[in-house]
Amino acid sequence: MASSSQRVAERAKSAVPGSFERLARYLAFAPISSEPASAPKLQELAQTLVTDLATLGMSRARVLTLEGAHPCVAAEWMGAGKDKPTVLIYGHFDVQPVAGEPWTTAPHDLVRKGSRVYGRGSADDMGGWLSHFVAIESWLAEEKSLPCNIKLLIEGEEEIGSPNLSRFMDAYPDAFASDAMVLTDCDNPSTDIPGLTVSLRGLLEIEVAISSAASDVHSGIWGNIVPDPAMTLISIVARLVDADGRLRLGRKEIDPAWLASSHDVPLTDAVIRSGARLLPGVSPLPLRGLSPAAWGWREPAVTVLSTTFPAPGKEKNAVRGTSSMKLSLRVAPGQTAKELLALVTAELTREVPGGLTVNVKEMSAASSSWDYEAKGPAFDASDRAYEKAWGRKPLRIGIGGSIPFVALFGQRFGNLPLILNGVIDPETGAHGPNESMDVGVYEKTVIANVYLYEELATLKS
Repeated sequence: MASSSQRVAERAKSAVPGSFERLARYLAFAPISSEPASAPKLQELAQTLVTDLATLGMSRARVLTLEGAHPCVAAEWMGAGKDKPTVLIYGHFDVQPVAGEPWTTAPHDLVRKGSRVYGRGSADDMGGWLSHFVAIESWLAEEKSLPCNIKLLIEGEEEIGSPNLSRFMDAYPDAFASDAMVLTDCDNPSTDIPGLTVSLRGLLEIEVAISSAASDVHSGIWGNIVPDPAMTLISIVARLVDADGRLRLGRKEIDPAWLASSHDVPLTDAVIRSGARLLPGVSPLPLRGLSPAAWGWREPAVTVLSTTFPAPGKEKNAVRGTSSMKLSLRVAPGQTAKELLALVTAELTREVPGGLTVNVKEMSAASSSWDYEAKGPAFDASDRAYEKAWGRKPLRIGIGGSIPFVALFGQRFGNLPLILNGVIDPETGAHGPNESMDVGVYEKTVIANVYLYEELATLKS
């Protein structure tokens, strides 16, 4: 005879196809938090979610507001009583912009092609928290209750760096008060292997500016006689990287046991070529004794964001008096932005040829790295839930990107178990054109959530 959770899981599985209608409705709001004109859409979607959560069976469904901030949505179901733990589920309903991207489908429509559904926000992050909606609704429909108390907090500003999330935590502490937290905005290493995120790289952005003269001068007259700031800038920034183009400063020693286990992550050349949209004939960088996961998750990196080199159509035969470049630096887990900034600044400003002035300025965009040891009863519970739904425990993984809300949750609630999961996979293409979600990943995540609530309910038993 099937257990109650097995019955709920079957109901949830059958509810997955119908949930895409709801997902399509949410996507159509196009809630782009970085575009001021979209602010009314974020407000409308927040109100829609409140209505839907109340219909679903949650109580105290409400919009949380702060001056100068996009809204958050909160709701709860506390019917399991004080003897059972309270689990907070976090997600975000805002999405990245799509302007200028070569989408092959209408970006704010949900379009299914084979085993994937396409649309901006489908996986990042609407599919993540919708998977919990389906699981909660299935428990309430089948059993009229949930195994543990549940709180939902869905943010409207994650895609612009969660600038007001700390203020929401201060203004609405009850909305966050819980015994464990499930954060839904993370990756799976493949469509067959679930992931539990335990590390993130931080973010540091700098501007490097070089000046040589009070104005531009004729390159025919002064070329080869006076220094060219643009050429000097190129040569100085090149000091930061090795022959492969990787940042050579601030590298972290990788634990041999972790490095051995990281080879289980299926980041093959084929997966990298497809996921990174590499052109024919372009190969991934050589591994040099590490794994792709180690390079992508555990080591610092550098990328050029922009330069002031003259754009096409603005050419002139002149040695420019100034030149600058903005760089994005990914900070390794366990490393501080201050440490990396000091190393990079020292390298960029040493032995500058021709007496040129080099100025390194830290930009406002920054987020902390995060390194976490996922051990204890809550993570044992997560392992059991995922084994039931996916047929295996989640692989402990990292994310090469920087997610400010994760570091913030770690700082504010580091004493609580933080379970980071989601519905993203290597083919998702989050933040780019043709973002998509694998239907199988979504279905298994829905079912894992069903079992996760039951397993987490044992934390206070």
